[in-house]
Formats: sequence, C-alpha cells, structure tokens
Amino acid sequence: MEKEYFVHESSYVDDGCKIGKGTKIWHFSHIMEGCTIGENCNIGQNVVVSPGVVLGNNVKIQNNVSVYTGVECGNDVFLGPSCVFTNVINPRSAVSRKSEYRSTKVGNGASIGANATIVCGHNIGEYALIGAGTVVVNDVPAYAVVVGNPARQIGWMSRSGASLEFMRDASGREVARCPLGGELYMLDNGKVCVVE
Repeated sequence: MEKEYFVHESSYVDDGCKIGKGTKIWHFSHIMEGCTIGENCNIGQNVVVSPGVVLGNNVKIQNNVSVYTGVECGNDVFLGPSCVFTNVINPRSAVSRKSEYRSTKVGNGASIGANATIVCGHNIGEYALIGAGTVVVNDVPAYAVVVGNPARQIGWMSRSGASLEFMRDASGREVARCPLGGELYMLDNGKVCVVE
C-alpha cells in the first residue's frame, strides 16, 4: 500500500509511528518510535521528534527544531526555526532521568518564534505567541504575547495574529475586536476568550 505522506530519502522514520495523510518530512530529520503526527503537517530540515511526541493536524515545524519526549502540540501549531523544548529540569550526563520527564502542552494555533526555549513542565495556551529568542519558564496563557529571558507578557493576540487592544464596553466588560478576523474577545481576570 502506498504511503499517504512524504518522507525525504535522507530522513528516518522509526517503527511504530503514526503519520497522517498529506504530511511532509523533509531532509535529514528523524522521527523516533511511537510518535503520532497528524495530517498535513510540514516538518522541516534537520528536525528531531523524540519518542512518544504527539503533533496535531497542520503543525508546521521549521528547520533545526528539537521536539523532545513529553511534548504534545495541538492543531495548527507553528514551531519556528531552531526552537527547542526540554524534558528534564536538572539534567546530568551521568544520571539517568528518563523517569523524571516532564510534559509540555502547546495549545491549538500557538506560535513559537525562532530560537525560543521552552523549559519543560510549562504549558502554552491556545493562540499564544512566543517571541523569537524567548525562554519560557512558566505557563503562558491563551492568546498571550510573551518575549524575553525569562518570558514576560507584553500583550494579547487574536487567532489571526493581530494585536488585541482591550477597552471597557457599555456593560463594563473589557473587550477587543480583531481587526483581521472580526471576532470579539473578552478579557476577564487575566484570561482571554472569544465571545462571538
């Protein structure tokens, strides 16, 4: 039976992986055993996806990215060039810590910029934007924009990638309308959600 996905001849896909229809795996990448990769993903050059990683549909992984065991990405996630995840808090070459791997979940639609580092055990909310070079050491709320080392929040972003400017409406709610997609967002107790 013909595969419904593409793997460049220079890349390796270990046994026991599930790869969805329309996914493309480019040059010099290694997809390790037990990975689940959704449909229509694009995995760039020199990418390592470690055992047991789960990627949703339409995930875009740019060149030189390391996605280590314990990471789970939702649908439509973007991982920028050379970003990296970790899975152990206190690594030592002489001490095996495979039983101490910590999980990291990346919500639907989130984007992680080039050269960002995501320290394990912290989750990234849906549609969050992690700026280039950022070091994430805490959970990141949905729709938040974070930058720096350590990461600090500087704003909010819509699903379409537009900055959200919140203002009080007539009923006292803090709301913002996306100038690109038109949807209305509400900010309540430090959390953003779509209201229409």
